[in-house]
Amino acid sequence: MELTGNEWRTADLAANSPRFRRKSSTFVDAIHDLPERMDMAPAQLYSTESGRLFHAGRIAIVTVGLPARGKTHMAVAITRYLRWLGVKTRAFHLGDYRRATVGPGQDVPDDYFFVNASLTSVILRQKILKKCREDIYSFFDNEKGQVAIYDAVNPLAAGRRSLAKEFAKHDVQTLFIESLCDDEKIIEENVRSVKISSPDMINAGERLMINNCSFGYLSHRIVFYLLNLHIKSRQTYFARAGTSSEEDSYKADAPLGTQGVEYARKMGETLLAHRAEERKALASVPTASPPKPLTIWTSTRKRTVTTATYLQALGYTVRQRLQMSQIHPGVCEKMSESAIRREFPDEVTKHEQDPYHHRYPRAESYHDLAVRLEPIILELEREQNDLLIIAHESVLRVLYGYLMACNAADIPTLEFLRNEIIEIIPASYNNVAKRIHIPDLPDELNPDSPENIKIPVPPSGQLSPLPGGGLGEPLTAVPTLSEDAGLTPPAVSGAETRVEVGRDQVSEAVRTDMDGTVELEKVQLSD
Repeated sequence: MELTGNEWRTADLAANSPRFRRKSSTFVDAIHDLPERMDMAPAQLYSTESGRLFHAGRIAIVTVGLPARGKTHMAVAITRYLRWLGVKTRAFHLGDYRRATVGPGQDVPDDYFFVNASLTSVILRQKILKKCREDIYSFFDNEKGQVAIYDAVNPLAAGRRSLAKEFAKHDVQTLFIESLCDDEKIIEENVRSVKISSPDMINAGERLMINNCSFGYLSHRIVFYLLNLHIKSRQTYFARAGTSSEEDSYKADAPLGTQGVEYARKMGETLLAHRAEERKALASVPTASPPKPLTIWTSTRKRTVTTATYLQALGYTVRQRLQMSQIHPGVCEKMSESAIRREFPDEVTKHEQDPYHHRYPRAESYHDLAVRLEPIILELEREQNDLLIIAHESVLRVLYGYLMACNAADIPTLEFLRNEIIEIIPASYNNVAKRIHIPDLPDELNPDSPENIKIPVPPSGQLSPLPGGGLGEPLTAVPTLSEDAGLTPPAVSGAETRVEVGRDQVSEAVRTDMDGTVELEKVQLSD
């Protein structure tokens, strides 16, 4: 897919923020860049002087496997998860170094991937390998990195043993992760596909074998994450809960009001119509995977449960998740911003300085919510059906922040309007987010989100008591879903759909993973 002016990558949003700088050799996004200033990560429990957590030292994760087996997808997924925990992690894709070395629009020599390559090709390969390894060691030594992921084929046992010895000389532990696929049809379809970043034709993840697991806590944590990870294509949808009969009360746990019931119906109809259009489009693609069934997750609070009743009545499975309850407002429940400022001036000052980690008396912070949601994140990775998550805006902010690798400071400012469903589609390098417009909703069901979120998130549907910010200017240049992001919606089958981020790899990426050794046999890419 060619990116147009109406389509934005994470790079375009993050690069405009002073928190980020460009580091990836080709594309820049929230996974492949590190913040200039390392703040606490969204689910980080503590910090250390060295910057390394869990007393784990330094670890190099080395991917193993032939092209089109999902190695890059796993590398990016592990990077996303470890960054979420606060582990300073970076993925080094060897193919990126090859493209950066040969230059834009240029290709490697014809015999570059051959075993008996010419001296020129061998020197070029060694130059690319040397640059990648130097960056890995610089990441460890100069940037206090803890986990480096070396994404390449690495097919030979002798080469892997040599690599482990080399890392050991630099006091780096090595963890090899091999991705296998034995389905010939899947392999052929994946190699032929022009969208190599699409993981929908990979059967890796069906079985996980662990060998020589005498390593520390962080390595075990990575293995546990892999037990929950699969790399099959799946859509995830985010939708706000409808309005309740007692909208301003957290403790009341009221069910939907009349307008909330109508919203639930229109939201369900819009989603089903969108999925029908997608199925129709896929029907014309011979190699497309069949559509996945839809599962719905809600919290245990009445408002989210009853928002799902329309779809549940149509036969869709609904599962309630206790951890997905909205952020607790504590003593600030039912209080306006002016009242909070008057009664808790010191707390307001602290909150303005760090709205993600600060908590008001007897309330939760966004950090508390992120830690609470970790079991949901693991289950989210494990789920293989398409998934609709109906939740309070605070919960959607945190889950979106994980899937889209947002900075912790940006999560409280993410906007989820009630007249939109957010669709997130997995891709190899970074996920893709789209908006699906829900038509014909009354304006009162969709007020603006409070700017700068200077108080605990009010109940969904409630306006900020002080329009225009009130307690400070809104943040700028952060990856929000607001209209101000400059995204112009293309017309798609009667529904407003807007691409926010994403990257497609073309067939060239099949060769990306083949830089890992000078002895790799040639792989035939076409008939």
